[in-house]
Amino acid sequence: MDRKIAAIVNPCAASGRAGRLWPGLAARLRARLGDLTVRVTGSPGHATRIARELIASGFDLIIAVGGDGTVSEVANGFLRDDAPIRSDVQLGILPVGTGGDFRRTLAIPSDAGQAIEILAEGRPLTLDVGKASLVAPDGSPVERYFVNLASFGMGGDVAAGAKNILTALGGKSGFFWATLKTLATYRGRRVEIELDGNGRLLPFFITNVAVGNGRYHGGGMQPCPAAIVNDGVFDVTVIDYLNPLEVLRDIRVLYSDNVYSHPKVRRMQARRVTARAAQPTWVEVDGEPLGRLPLEIEMLPERLNVLLSPSSPYFQNR
Repeated sequence: MDRKIAAIVNPCAASGRAGRLWPGLAARLRARLGDLTVRVTGSPGHATRIARELIASGFDLIIAVGGDGTVSEVANGFLRDDAPIRSDVQLGILPVGTGGDFRRTLAIPSDAGQAIEILAEGRPLTLDVGKASLVAPDGSPVERYFVNLASFGMGGDVAAGAKNILTALGGKSGFFWATLKTLATYRGRRVEIELDGNGRLLPFFITNVAVGNGRYHGGGMQPCPAAIVNDGVFDVTVIDYLNPLEVLRDIRVLYSDNVYSHPKVRRMQARRVTARAAQPTWVEVDGEPLGRLPLEIEMLPERLNVLLSPSSPYFQNR
């Protein structure tokens, strides 16, 4: 049975690189997959609306063409009221973006030819999704599903300040310089965190807290290196306050797969995380600076079908 396939293209991804590459990518997709419907995004949130329209129209595979933000927006269109709109529709990823953190977690290659081969021959894995409820900059409540990671503290400040730097430098270099810029003025936040509604408010003085479904953020940094996208639980990494010199001294460890070895890093796991702070504390969700604490994050197990390589480690022993 032929699949009904569509691509949602963010032409602005990677500072416009996605738009420049798209004609060639479209030809390669059609040569490998056959008939392809194309929709192009025009504004923030547009990819979510397009995905819902395509699902309602009976499409079987929807390909997100862009970076982490594009993938996140498209994934948001797959859900309504915390449940899949259709349980059979699949998400494909053709990465053409700045950070590429979610595709790293899923081991989807950045090479277009290899990624297209996964779209043609891949197997669907049903992934968990997070739901974040927080306060928008204008004070209104906002809800957002996320596939990869949410963080608050320095991570939220970096995401808010990274856009112009990313345009100039891109990828890991851009996030690194945005981190250094934020570090000059960041002085830590006192927060209280509750895990799984157990009634215990844990006080921390933080540099950053990451709640990970995926492993990476910031263009390859690894705040949650043990996170697994389909185990039904978040990894929660708390980095206690480090002064600027400590951050500079330890940055290689803090953003590596060895982060848990640091004496000021704590790893926890939870299905629900709530956090609050007396000071304004900014939150990023899948790399987007969406607002501030208070924040509630809920695990939604097995909500999203994503195409991966048949040789993916996620299919081992299943």
